[in-house]
Amino acid sequence: MTKHRVGITGQIGFIGSHLSYYLGLKSDEIDLIPFEDEYFEDEGKFKEFLLQCDTVVHLAAMNRGNEDELYDCNVGLVKKLIAFLGAYDQRPHVIFSSSTQESRDNAYGWSKKEGRRLLSEWAAAGGGRVTSLIIPNVFGCFGLPFYNSVVSTFCHQLTHGEQPEIHIDAELPLIYVNDLARKIYGYIVGPGQEEDVVRVRPTANQKVSDILGLLTEFKSLYVDQNIIPELNSGYEVAMFNTFRSYLAYDYFPVMLTTHNDDRGSLFELVKAKVGGQAFLSTTKPGIVRGNHFHTRKIERFCVVRGEAVVRLRKLRTDRVIQYDVSGDAPAVVDIPLFHTHNIENTGSRELVTVFWSNELFDPEDSDTYYEGI
Repeated sequence: MTKHRVGITGQIGFIGSHLSYYLGLKSDEIDLIPFEDEYFEDEGKFKEFLLQCDTVVHLAAMNRGNEDELYDCNVGLVKKLIAFLGAYDQRPHVIFSSSTQESRDNAYGWSKKEGRRLLSEWAAAGGGRVTSLIIPNVFGCFGLPFYNSVVSTFCHQLTHGEQPEIHIDAELPLIYVNDLARKIYGYIVGPGQEEDVVRVRPTANQKVSDILGLLTEFKSLYVDQNIIPELNSGYEVAMFNTFRSYLAYDYFPVMLTTHNDDRGSLFELVKAKVGGQAFLSTTKPGIVRGNHFHTRKIERFCVVRGEAVVRLRKLRTDRVIQYDVSGDAPAVVDIPLFHTHNIENTGSRELVTVFWSNELFDPEDSDTYYEGI
């Protein structure tokens, strides 16, 4: 089977990192060609990059800043891409990320519209293929507050003791970044199509006040009361996973209140307004379980007997977060998305751990991808 060779400009940005995570799960179909922003200033490295690509997903762009600088930057990056493509006579399939802001009277929208026009001209003149995606407002884990989206800003403020404000209560088309990554993948591997401009369907359409209301409810239930909120749709699961990605690592472990009397002890492990599945494991001393990550699953660990360390590492980073936990002082650790994780029995006795997930285990779609710490 011939693999698709795919390069992403802006690979370390918000959308680019999530797209590279997703394409990394398709290694039997996709070879991801590394890209660094400095290639735009290095003709030799850009040539080497282009010569390896069947598809180039052009995501590199400036989202906010001085209007003249923003416009010049975004249009300039498209012009450099076209110049390098012409210089090396390369005609990969170019997927261009435009925006619903094309219709707005602002520099970002103007720059996206002009970039789309320039790429269309390049394709028409030289027989290239361009697919321009008109993308709604994107939200998801790890977006930069005050830069990527109002969702990022609200999540950051609510998890850092700040009070969000609504300036314009507009209705926004929203797309979850995981959904967008799947759609882009479809255009990479799918057959050619006549339509060269695609309006990407949003995950949901929501007023700004409704977004803030939902996130405020998450804060009240999850942060203030340790209750997993009711999640009635894929959109709400996506928003909740986005919200909890803004909690600082030192938020966990969350200590549980233990009620003791002459009969023994009791504590509440999971209080949830959503269904799911709980399971229990025993682990012998020195044994490690896990070394995998999830892209959608909400998962909770709680040691009820013995001593252990829970480790997390965000994908494509080196920093390892450790939580020392013990059944003598019950606490919960909720695992963030896109973090490989494991649990090691560090004591001398058998470790007993209870796990909870918001979804039933499906061996055909377990959302479990193996990667070491």
